[in-house]
Amino acid sequence: MEPPSSLRVDKWLWAARFFKTRSLAAVACAGGKVDVNDDAAKPARLVRGGDVIKVTLPRGRRRVARVLVLDDRRGSGEAARRLYEDLTPPEPPRIRQARPPLRPPGTGRPTKRERRDIDQLRGR
Repeated sequence: MEPPSSLRVDKWLWAARFFKTRSLAAVACAGGKVDVNDDAAKPARLVRGGDVIKVTLPRGRRRVARVLVLDDRRGSGEAARRLYEDLTPPEPPRIRQARPPLRPPGTGRPTKRERRDIDQLRGR
């Protein structure tokens, strides 16, 4: 069977495993989270080979992909990766924060164990 010449963007995003369900892909398109060739895309927008798709995923991650193959059937992850070329720039390195210094025992606020010992001494 010959692949189609164009395909709905929500169907392609689902087949390429950007979203778990087609309805989530359609909601993202309707919400302005998907751009095709730098234009906002409705769910019924047709994509063709060579189109560049920019998707804002939950948690603010942004993915950029160039459509290589059109397929309306969802396959394995390996098959999905063959549908597009990933153009997403690498994420900047995360800034690691230093751990707060450990409090030496007996200084500052008492620990839960120390409070229990104090309560036992006071007869509570």
